Amino acid sequence: MSTLINPATGVEIDASPASATLEEADAAIERAADAFAAWRDVAPGERARLLRTFAAVVDEHLEELARLEVLNAGHTIGNARWEAGNVRDCLNYYSAAPERLFGRQIPVPGGTDITFHEPLGVVGVIVPWNFPMPIAAWGFAPALAAGNTVVLKPAELTPLTAMRIGELALEAGLPEGVLTVVPGKGSVVGERFVTHPLVRKVCFTGSTAVGKQIMAGCADQVKRVTLELGGKSANIVFADADVAAAAASAPYAVFDNAGQDCCARSRILVQRAAYDEFVGRLETAVKALRVLDPADEQSEMGPLVSAGQRDAVRSYVEGASVAFTGTAPDGPGWWLPPTVVESRDTGEAVWREEVFGPVVAVMAFDDEEEAVALANDTEYGLSGSIFTSDVGRALRVARAVEAGNLSVNSHSSVRYWTPFGGYKQSGLGRELGPDAPDAFTEEKNVFIAH
Repeated sequence: MSTLINPATGVEIDASPASATLEEADAAIERAADAFAAWRDVAPGERARLLRTFAAVVDEHLEELARLEVLNAGHTIGNARWEAGNVRDCLNYYSAAPERLFGRQIPVPGGTDITFHEPLGVVGVIVPWNFPMPIAAWGFAPALAAGNTVVLKPAELTPLTAMRIGELALEAGLPEGVLTVVPGKGSVVGERFVTHPLVRKVCFTGSTAVGKQIMAGCADQVKRVTLELGGKSANIVFADADVAAAAASAPYAVFDNAGQDCCARSRILVQRAAYDEFVGRLETAVKALRVLDPADEQSEMGPLVSAGQRDAVRSYVEGASVAFTGTAPDGPGWWLPPTVVESRDTGEAVWREEVFGPVVAVMAFDDEEEAVALANDTEYGLSGSIFTSDVGRALRVARAVEAGNLSVNSHSSVRYWTPFGGYKQSGLGRELGPDAPDAFTEEKNVFIAH
């Protein structure tokens, strides 16, 4: 059994689930495999209705799920409500997919050629601790819509909302075995998703190091895999931008969820002519950030998820050139203030490595070519932002930066109706958007001779 701790108080939560054994993981996978044939054969309209009902049941429990996430993960209540709502919205969006999994008729001589999208079977979804609810839904909603059954492993630190969502699926009328939540260790449950032959695809969100291990393991069975991994995204601010707006928005691009976000714009590149103004305005914005008890309606940033994560983040600040910090509560809990450091060398760990905490590094650049080179000087390529008033420059830089999700004059990265994923070591494949259900199917080609 894992002992769960409230990140805001350091106090044990009286709701720690038992970790599944290897035998229990096998049994859950086999139940999902047994349920697959019937779920695959549910009429598209009926499967759509069940997903809409599931969404409605989640909607009825939004506040309960949000409060559970505040307790378990330390998310601000505002963020947690959005995250629970994202589960509902993903289910509603993909409820339209069963009736729209279209094949094609392809002209051929001597007959008729048609294609079908057919579900894979059992899909294993491995969820991280930073966004337990949305990332779970990004996997299970399109997978279920395409006719697969799902076994889902939540992170050991944050299993509570996933377990509750599994219960709500049954309340909504999904058959037993269609969505099964299996709490436990990654080395036991997650590894079994990789090695069990009945699991035909693994969706993993987490560190690049673990993602590489999963990818290598899946190769043994030529098992499909979608990976959403690390990031070290750049926020590029040109001198012709609205510098005040860029500085005011920058804290929310990196300190949201206490910086525990793979899309965090944790490197800020500022054109030299605007550097001093930007940093001065950024200081005002960071000091105004409300770092409070996450249950407080006014809170804009909560604690780190664990003592270990807080210590790991703190190690990046030691020895760095700290420009200024914001505030954080004193007392118990895994708190750190939002911190801005100025980097002079791209070899600095705080500049190169994924900190995954409320720390951002700022560096000056001279021209567009240097900005692109600095932005691309990383093994990651997940997200990023570009601030400029020049539309041509915005398009040039967006095409030149090696990242899967870019925003111009904003920091938006993830919408459930648009594709999401990374370049380079930030991942493999795409989630979300209208094509996501296709990634959970095999395309079958059938030729009928005339």
